[in-house]
Amino acid sequence: MKLQFNKKYLVLAHTLFLIELAIAFIIKTGFIRYTFGDYLVVILLYAIFRGCTNMSVRASALVVLFIAYGIELLQLTPFLAYFNLQDSTAANLIFGSTFQFGDLVAYTLGIITVLIIEYYNGNYKNTHTIKV
Repeated sequence: MKLQFNKKYLVLAHTLFLIELAIAFIIKTGFIRYTFGDYLVVILLYAIFRGCTNMSVRASALVVLFIAYGIELLQLTPFLAYFNLQDSTAANLIFGSTFQFGDLVAYTLGIITVLIIEYYNGNYKNTHTIKV
């Protein structure tokens, strides 16, 4: 993996970040805040990975999904309290505070959306070909 900047993905990441900020500060409860925000955050992370590295579509998607799952699973533990961050608004906003199975579904659907869009845009290269 090398650092390689892609303006298209970085513009997308910037736009998604602004949308996430708007959701976080304007909408306090409900589907948009919790589920749709989680759906968008994996797309945001994916755009950052693709905007800053030369990783493939599949590798980027898997790394982002594992990061999202890992952070969600950490919510089953008192990890914020371990680092004395339980009262930090920023830490609670970034890492969350309660585990929700629906968040895992939202992350998965976000990555599936990314893979579908990348496939139709021609960015998804099939490295495994079957010869008959």
